[in-house]
This record gives sequence, C-alpha cells and structure tokens, in this order.
Amino acid sequence: MKKILFLLLAIALIATGCGGGGGAAETSEDQGGEATVDRSMFITVATGPTSGIYYPIGGGFSNIIEHDLGYRSSVQSTGASVENINLLLNNRAELAITMADAVSQAYEGFGAFEGEAKKELRGLMSLYPNYVQLVTTADSGIETFYDLKGKRVGVGAPNSGVELNARLMFEAHDMTYDDIREDYLNYGEAIDQIRNGMVDAAFVTSGIPNATIMDLGTTHDIRIIPIEGEGMAYLQEHYPFFSPSIIPAGTYNNEENINTATIMNLMLVNESVPEEVVYDILTGVFENIETIHSAHNAARQHINLDTVMEGMVVPLHPGAERYFKEAGVIE
Repeated sequence: MKKILFLLLAIALIATGCGGGGGAAETSEDQGGEATVDRSMFITVATGPTSGIYYPIGGGFSNIIEHDLGYRSSVQSTGASVENINLLLNNRAELAITMADAVSQAYEGFGAFEGEAKKELRGLMSLYPNYVQLVTTADSGIETFYDLKGKRVGVGAPNSGVELNARLMFEAHDMTYDDIREDYLNYGEAIDQIRNGMVDAAFVTSGIPNATIMDLGTTHDIRIIPIEGEGMAYLQEHYPFFSPSIIPAGTYNNEENINTATIMNLMLVNESVPEEVVYDILTGVFENIETIHSAHNAARQHINLDTVMEGMVVPLHPGAERYFKEAGVIE
C-alpha cells in the first residue's frame, strides 16, 4: 500500500511540474542561465481590408512571427483602425495596425472614443505615413476642398480610420457632413462608385501609390484635391499628429506635386503580451526586415530603425522599449 501511495504522489508531482497553461507565452531559463522564450502563444495581427496596404504589411509581420520565430500566427482582415483598437482592448488580437489619429483619440478619450480614455494602449513601432488623398475625376467640377459642398462623397466605412480622418478634414475647412451627401464606403468601394458615376469624390487615406487610385486612373482622368493653406494650418495647430507633405509628381500621372496632410500608421501591441515575446518579435522583424519591405513600396521606403518612433502617440510596450534602447534608438 505504501508503494502505491508513493507512486500516486510521484505522478501528482510530475503532473504539477509539467502541466502547461494555454494563453500567454512565458519565459524560462536554459541551463546556461539565459532567458528563453516560450513560443506556444498564438499571435493574431489585425490589419484592414484585403484591398488596402495594412493587409500585406501585416501579413509580412505574421509571416516572420510564424515562419522565422516559430509562433503560431494569422493575419486578420478587419475594418482597420477603430476596429483594431477595439480588438486589442477586448484581447482578440495581439498586434494591430492603426492610424495615429484614431490611437490618439482612444488614448486621450476624445472624438470617436469620447469619455473613454484607453490608457492601456501600447506601441510596438511606427510604420509608414498615410497620405490624405481626396480623389475625384477631372469632369466632376471639384477643384478645391470647398467644392465638395453638395457632392456625393465617400467618407470611409463608419468609424474607420479613414472616416475619422475625413471628419477632421471637414472640421479643418469649417465644414461638416451636413454640407455634403456622405456615403459610408471603404475606399475600395468608393472608388468603384466613382467609376460607376454614383460618387463624386472619395477619401483614400493610405500609403502611396494606392492601387485602387491607380486602377481608377486607367479608365478616368483623376484629380487629387490638395489639403493646404488654412485647412492645413488648422490641422497642425489642433491635431499635431498631422504633418504637411506632398504627393510627388508622377505618382498618379500628376504633372506637379500635390500638397496634402500625412499621418503615421502605428503597430500597436496588446499590453498583456509578455515583455520577452515583444522583444523577440522585434528582434525577428529587424533580422528579417526584407520580408516586411517586400510587402509594399511604402514599407520599403519608410519602415526602418530610424523611423520607429515617428508619430508614436502612446507609450511603448516594455519589450519594445528595451529593444529600442539596446538598438540605440531611444535613451
């Protein structure tokens, strides 16, 4: 009987020592005393519509995380910024690409997140700038922002990053949706409706060049309406996450540079992801950066160690902070 009791006790101790929980990855130490990373956790990367730029860039991150680092990972197509922030807050994603204006609104509790400051949001790194591209056709009669009055305008999917951005553009020009006939379409759908004559103009806030705009240019003489003058000055004064920039001549067969506003895209990370895992992800990303660069020209031009803090409007995750300190990016 004693032997049986001893055997049962030994089995219980082994089960206690070897039993693993699901969920967050944990760190341990190898025989040399160095920290190792448990890569058993699943990492979802929330992106945007498959027609946009978020999706392939997020796919690049997911590819590195799974194939180079050994985690399980998937890239998720979403409605982009606002939805992605909510996915993080509800622990339904570990990484998410968002526009800085939506992140700022959520973190500070204004705009679309009025009265609900989300101080738990954490940054992984900055990615690339989005350009406000107000697209129309040469025969629409629209030459300035104010010419949108009375027109049918695709403003983005409801509460998407593009739509939040569109609201700020109207505010900067002392206008509201009451001045237009707004249509809540994502920019891929809005461009299709311009082609079909059902929409006069559409907001496409994305990296450049944007494939949907280029496609429209194969069948129509397109025009990009500038964001400049008093409108741009208002944005800089009231929303400093905007910066003035240009869409270079030749981007869409445009003969001259086009003045517009830009805003940074950020990769956020769920605050619950362990520090060692976030550090591990960033190590993998920058050791395999060509995978990210190959996803889109915007990534190749902008994503590097020199730009990881540009436009970052929330605190870094501790794992990211440690990585960038060691890389000499921050002090």
